[in-house]
Amino acid sequence: MSNSRYRPVPHSDGQLGRPVERPGYSNQDKMSSSSQGTTMKVMNSPGTDCALTNCAYVSPSDLPRFVLRQGLSSGLGLVGNSMVLTILASEVIQPGAIGLNAIHRRNVKVSANDSVTVVRFVPPERGFNLVLLTVELEFVKFRGKPEQLDAQILAKELQKRFAGQVLTVGQKVTFEYVGTNYTFCVNQTLLEGNSGNDDSTRGILTSETHFMFETPGNSGIKMLNQSGGSSTNLFKSKDFNFQKLGIGGLDNEFQDIFRRAFASRVFPPHVISKLGIPHVKGMLLWGPPGTGKTLIARQIGKMLNGREPKIVNGPEILSKFVGETEKNVRDLFADAEKDQREHGDGSELHIIIFDEIDAICKARGSTRDGTGVHDSIVNQLLTKIDGVESLNNILLIGMTNRKDMLDEALLRPGRLEVQIEIGLPDEKGRVQILNIHSNKMKQNSFLSENVNLEELAARTKNFSGAELEGLVKSAVSFALNRQVNFDDLNQSLDEDNIKVTMDDFLHALQEVKPAFGAAISSLEMCRLNGMLDCGPRHKRIQETGMALTEQVKTSERTPLLSCLIEGPSGSGKTALAATIAIDSDFPFIKIVSAESMVGLTESTKCGIIGKIFEDAYKSPLSIIILDDIERIIEFVNIGPRFSNLILQTLLVLIKRVPPKGRKLLVIGTTSMRSVMESMDVVSAFNVAVHVPMLNHEDIKKVLAGLNVFAPRDVDSALAVLDEEMPIKKLLTLVEMSAQGKSGEGAEAVYAGKEKIDISRFVDCYNDLAS
Repeated sequence: MSNSRYRPVPHSDGQLGRPVERPGYSNQDKMSSSSQGTTMKVMNSPGTDCALTNCAYVSPSDLPRFVLRQGLSSGLGLVGNSMVLTILASEVIQPGAIGLNAIHRRNVKVSANDSVTVVRFVPPERGFNLVLLTVELEFVKFRGKPEQLDAQILAKELQKRFAGQVLTVGQKVTFEYVGTNYTFCVNQTLLEGNSGNDDSTRGILTSETHFMFETPGNSGIKMLNQSGGSSTNLFKSKDFNFQKLGIGGLDNEFQDIFRRAFASRVFPPHVISKLGIPHVKGMLLWGPPGTGKTLIARQIGKMLNGREPKIVNGPEILSKFVGETEKNVRDLFADAEKDQREHGDGSELHIIIFDEIDAICKARGSTRDGTGVHDSIVNQLLTKIDGVESLNNILLIGMTNRKDMLDEALLRPGRLEVQIEIGLPDEKGRVQILNIHSNKMKQNSFLSENVNLEELAARTKNFSGAELEGLVKSAVSFALNRQVNFDDLNQSLDEDNIKVTMDDFLHALQEVKPAFGAAISSLEMCRLNGMLDCGPRHKRIQETGMALTEQVKTSERTPLLSCLIEGPSGSGKTALAATIAIDSDFPFIKIVSAESMVGLTESTKCGIIGKIFEDAYKSPLSIIILDDIERIIEFVNIGPRFSNLILQTLLVLIKRVPPKGRKLLVIGTTSMRSVMESMDVVSAFNVAVHVPMLNHEDIKKVLAGLNVFAPRDVDSALAVLDEEMPIKKLLTLVEMSAQGKSGEGAEAVYAGKEKIDISRFVDCYNDLAS
């Protein structure tokens, strides 16, 4: 500085940055001196040179109030209870005033001619020296010309220039370096020992203080030769609170994304170059619709400093003009190429987000449109990501729910190498998502106290994030509907009485169903008469099925189990399978039957069956019922004829182990065991159980359960029946007998008001037998 009169004088005994020893000062002295402040009028700094010293200035007559002991030419003052400044004397400053530069006034939130309280500050005797200082560096005024600064040289200059000053977290300091004015903001401090110091947010800068520089991504400053830490502040916040970002249930996925894609980017380029590895250039987020893939990509863009991500919807990149589509792909990478040519390893990160990437990156050769455009897009994309002149400053994020459609060359290392499945949220994740979507209601007192989000999370198995949002919207619609007077829609609404209750959520559960949920309604159709007590043999089969479901649920050694239920036609095999599935309480249950695939080609049927198994792998616990396998594979006795394509598909899928963390129980039913044995179907199942026809003892139990005969008529009914009988035939016979000659009276019989006439029962049996 040109004017020595304004040069900062260190408050030490001959050594910069070393706190003075203060014999005679006790903690009580410190407290009393800190609590007695002086109200002073704010003025501008005496001159431009003084403004760059980070010191405050008072008149010579006021300086003694702030010196620590006689003989020192500088003092310390806590200004506005905000920051501690070194105080120097200046003839320009009036008595009772203090000169602060513009940055100081902004920190303290005062203007010139305002008043501010200044308290003499006495540093702690020990543990107040700064060991590490993390600062964020910026231009005072960025003129568009980037600068590269050597971190080691700049740190030594700042140690020399500001040694002996007290710096506080959040404080901004202005300084001049090589003809350019900069500011640094103190982000973090580390003090030696921290012993006896209750305030760890400030400390004295010494010649031993180590600087760690951070720069915002758009600051135009690149730090070189930094010994550790990050050269740029890649993320806007170091506190990754995903719920504040509106993301729930994806904590583990976010940790994987950070570890694979961003961990290497927070280190300085020279550290990564020493490791000899390039950054990850692409990742693929895949999973069922509505699980948050697009939301993750969108929030990654919000979390990062610097350039806004380029978001591309797959079909938008296509063009009808020859060569225009490939040019659109090249244009996406133009900015990254220019940045890498100019700044090399110091280039900013460029993020390109492809939504529905399967629309443009299908496997080469799979489309037959005659233009070859899709193949050209894949070729162009591969060249840009990992070609001869590949870029190291890009991150390509692709999203799809059809990973199987992508070209396999895109998925190898060096391209979209990080492939993260965004699956259905677990119960903890569902609680987070419900909290996110109901948070504003709770803050504004619209959410009733009886709403139990943990109970709702337990009830919403296999709900995706989007479906949980739909559930909350549906519950709100019920609450709003209560406040509407349909007789007078112009009537003013009572906004204060809007309450979303637990009953609203329970009604919404009846309305919003998960796409990957249990098909309970179709299963109930398989047992219209409920599950009757058919005797110990049938009960044992049901117990075996429930034991298998429990084994799948609890055992880590058997993620896949399969059970074949075989027996005569009409013996209740489908009803047994449906009962086992419903009682299992598994979140995903699907039934595959021939009736849902009537008229479809073999390849289409295989696609449908494969899709059901793929959907099952997305749920932690799943059951698939293959009902009437002989009908599914199109078997007929004449010929014989069957579809080998469908048969081979089933044999492969029945034995295929689900992915890690997923468990599956496959239940098959058939009335042709001998045929299934000849086709190796029986051996493909882990367990095969036989469902017998009902004997007289079983029939007696069924009739007792139905309670449709008078006790004296039960034995008479048994006397006319065969020794063995399928339960389906028995129930049909009972239904015919209950109808009566006029076609009335069945409801009365089943309600217990009337009983079936035994003669009518015999007549119906003879009709069926004939």
